[in-house]
Amino acid sequence: MFGTFFYNEGLRKLTVAFGTIFNDIQVKKADANGKLVQSITVPLSYAPKEKFIVRLDQQKDLQDREFAIVLPRMSFEISGIAYDATRKLSRVQKYRTTKSTSSSLNYNYTPVPYNISYTLNIFTATAENGLQIVEQILPYFQPDYTVTLNLLPELDIKRDVPIVLNSVAYEDSYTGNFDLRRAVIYTLNFTAKTYLFGPASTQKVILKTQSDVYGTTNTTTTTIDERITIVPNPTDAKADDDFGFTTTIEGPINK
Repeated sequence: MFGTFFYNEGLRKLTVAFGTIFNDIQVKKADANGKLVQSITVPLSYAPKEKFIVRLDQQKDLQDREFAIVLPRMSFEISGIAYDATRKLSRVQKYRTTKSTSSSLNYNYTPVPYNISYTLNIFTATAENGLQIVEQILPYFQPDYTVTLNLLPELDIKRDVPIVLNSVAYEDSYTGNFDLRRAVIYTLNFTAKTYLFGPASTQKVILKTQSDVYGTTNTTTTTIDERITIVPNPTDAKADDDFGFTTTIEGPINK
């Protein structure tokens, strides 16, 4: 069990999907006549909130540089992983798929439900820019937004993963000394309800079954009243072929 390496990339795929949702948000700026003068695609990166705050504090000339290079920006990170007992399924259920041109199949047991917490941070220099970004996000979460993940391509297992918006926090440091920079920060907390799969295994496909029927419960009897044998037709069929079955009934048979 432990010590057997496997990596299904379940958490990685979910994290990439989460970031993809927010990777094309724009901020637009118009002049007094309503004419569009600037359109910016907000940069998004995987990083903690503290990293951006420290960078803004230590490099005080950032706000005076090109607007598109500094703010607005967004960052996100995993903030927690928790088991979800309310979505627990039977442990013994299997997911199976055949290997191409082979008499074996891949299978995996029921996945384990986990809630993955994500934090999305939005940094802007003005309140207007922050409102533009937030308003492009909130209408899609009522309170969840569902993404489809191909969790196990080798088993062709796809699952819809709801991402729930839990809370929105707002911070505006407009008060303070005049030498302090204004920073508008929105913090959005999400929970993704996903499943994590264990290691995949391989087993042979059953190509022949044989059932012996006795006319008595006496275990010492030497006569089989009827023997039923089922094999695929043709007998050289592979696991992923479209084949039928041939049933043979014999009896009585002396052991």
